Amino acid sequence: MGEKAKIDYAAAGVNIDAGNEAVERIKSHVHSTYTPAVLSELGGFGSFFDMSQITKNYRRPVMVQSIDGVGTKIIIARLMNKYDTIGRDLVSACANDILVHGARPLTFLDYIANDKLNPTVVEAIVSGIAVACRETGVALVGGETAEMPDTYLPGENDLVGIITGVVEHDKIINGSAIRPGNILIGVESSGLHTNGYSLARKLFFEVGKFSVDSRIDELGRTVGATLLEPHINYTNLVMDLTKSGHEIHGIAHITGGGFIDNIPRMLPSNCSVEIQIDSWVMPPVFPVMQDLGNLESTEMYRTFNMGIGLILAVPSDDASAIIDQIKTKSKLKAWTIGQVVPGHRNVKLV
Repeated sequence: MGEKAKIDYAAAGVNIDAGNEAVERIKSHVHSTYTPAVLSELGGFGSFFDMSQITKNYRRPVMVQSIDGVGTKIIIARLMNKYDTIGRDLVSACANDILVHGARPLTFLDYIANDKLNPTVVEAIVSGIAVACRETGVALVGGETAEMPDTYLPGENDLVGIITGVVEHDKIINGSAIRPGNILIGVESSGLHTNGYSLARKLFFEVGKFSVDSRIDELGRTVGATLLEPHINYTNLVMDLTKSGHEIHGIAHITGGGFIDNIPRMLPSNCSVEIQIDSWVMPPVFPVMQDLGNLESTEMYRTFNMGIGLILAVPSDDASAIIDQIKTKSKLKAWTIGQVVPGHRNVKLV
C-alpha cells in the first residue's frame, strides 16, 4: 500500500478557522446588547442571566418562550447579497410571538447554519440581530454557527431564533377575556414580514419572470427591496399599551396562516370575528401578487398578512384611545378592522 493522504476537518468541508473568525467578528455586536443581568461572556458553553431583578419586580413571574425562523425569506437576502436586515426579521418573528401574551422579551439565542461558513455573512446577520435587540432591550446571550456540508445547499443559510420573556401571572394575555362586541384593531405591517415567501417567490420569479432587480410601477421600487423589507417588531408598542393601563383582551400576530389560521388562536371557543377587508390601507405588494397568480381572496388571507401585522381585541369604549396612542407613540398606522361576534372561532371576511 502507498502512503495514505492526510485528511483533516477542512478536507471534509468544515473550516474551523472560519468559525473562529466569525466569532471574533460578531463579539462587538453581541456585547452591544448586554444588560447588567448578563453574567456570561461569548464563547462559553452556556449563557448566564441574573434573575434577581425579575424576582424583585414581579410578584409571580411566568417565563414565556418561543422559537421561530425567517423561512425562505433568507433566499431573497442571498439573491440580493444583502444580509444586514434578515437578523432583524428573526428577532421580530420571535418577539412578536411572545408579546401577544403580554410578555416582555429578555434574552435571545440564534442558530445560523450553512453548508460553508462565510464570516462576513454571519457578521451581517448578527449585526441585524443586535440592532433589533438593542431597540427593545433584549440581550443576545449566545448562539450557534453550524457548518454542515451535504445538509444545506451551497450558498444557503438557515436561521433560527429562541426568545425568552417574562410576564406577571395575572397579566397574561391569552384571549380568555375576549367577548362578543370587542373591537379588533389592526396595526400595519411593512409588507410580507417573514411569511408566505415560497408562494411569493413562485409568483414573482416563476409566474411573473421578474428578478430581484426588476422594478414594478405599482411597487415603486425593485422586487428585491420590496420582499426584503424588515418585519416590524411590535414589542415597544405592546409594552407601552400595557404600561398605560389599557385593557387588551387578546392579541394575534399575523404570521404563517394569515388571518384565517392566526386569529382563531386568540379566540375563546364561543367567539368568532368579522373582518372588514376594506378598512385599512393595503401595501401594493399584495394586490400585485394576487393579480400575478389570479389568486382567490381566501387564499391570500390564509397565506399573507395583507398589510396587518398585529391584531388587538379590545373593549369597544377603549378602542379609539388605543388607536390614538399607537399612532402617537409608535408612529405606526392602526385601524378599526372588525369586531368579535358569537361563533366558534371562525373568521368571516366581510
